Amino acid sequence: MAIDQMTPIERMTAYNQGKPVDRLPCVPIVGNTSARVIGVKVSELPGNGKLLAQAQIAAYRRFGYDIIRIFTDLYGQAEAMGAVVRYPEDETAYLDKPAISEISQIDRLKPADPYRDGHLPNHLEAMKIAVGEVGKEVMVTGALTGPFTNASFLVGTETLTRLVGKNPEAVHRLCRISLETCLNYAKAIIDSGCTPSLTDPMSSATIISPQKFKEFSLPYLKELIDYIHSRGKTVTLHICGKTAKIWELMAEAGADCISIDNAASLTEAKAKVGDRLRLMGNVKPSEIMLQGTPAEVRLAVLSGIREAYDNPKGYIVASGCSLPTETPFANIHTMLEAVREIGYPITPEKLTLLETRWSK
Repeated sequence: MAIDQMTPIERMTAYNQGKPVDRLPCVPIVGNTSARVIGVKVSELPGNGKLLAQAQIAAYRRFGYDIIRIFTDLYGQAEAMGAVVRYPEDETAYLDKPAISEISQIDRLKPADPYRDGHLPNHLEAMKIAVGEVGKEVMVTGALTGPFTNASFLVGTETLTRLVGKNPEAVHRLCRISLETCLNYAKAIIDSGCTPSLTDPMSSATIISPQKFKEFSLPYLKELIDYIHSRGKTVTLHICGKTAKIWELMAEAGADCISIDNAASLTEAKAKVGDRLRLMGNVKPSEIMLQGTPAEVRLAVLSGIREAYDNPKGYIVASGCSLPTETPFANIHTMLEAVREIGYPITPEKLTLLETRWSK
């Protein structure tokens, strides 16, 4: 069995510089599966920075992937602005009530203070602990919900999607106040020693048209990314679902890497924006990582590498979205083992040989 010859930071640094590496970077996006690693309930993580850090560090050490992402759910910023979030005992949190019930209440909203409001201080504590314990060997990132998605949690998803057609001025006001919270939290994440990792599922072309994305999401995303760049950090942007129609706009927003959902094609992304962006993805989180066999995981990893290993701006093997909580540990191990066995450099001949062997 192949073993790593470099730390994640050594690997990423060399890969970014076009120097030899032992394997491609690999990131099974471990969220609440980390609770299973240390044997606690999912609901124990959001409000306990020390426990959240312990879980994410333990998961990293167990599997050996290349980026730690401090994350529990998408609602932290909205909750800090007044939304009501429910925390089932052992399942991922969900939005119970938006921060406001009608658009006339927008002026009641205030930007969140990430050092005081909601669970944001706990997440920042987890980031600082993780950076202190393993930050010299692996990049630690902090999950940051994008402005448009966070805005949808402030007023409700159905209300926001209706307003983009009926009251665009109100949507812009909502996105602006949402952006202020995003900027505050981005600053705090960077000040903690981490890099913000952006997730913006409501900006998906599955939900709003590319024209609406350009009008209501792009300006605020760009301002947020510009700020992160001004602090010397690169930006990975994940938007769920079908995103082919907005890849070029994601590049225009300034993303350095886009995380491709399994509903999209790495081959198409490489052809459209591969000369501008690093690609990351897109092994199916549920069908393959949760429900598949290790053999299926191995072949899915190889398939993604075959599609994107020669992307001009580089490629990170990853799940298409955050892993379901109950993802078998064996499948996460297999993802990393497959990448290690494929190694680097990669050739079509090597991939064909491994595919033949792994298909038996």
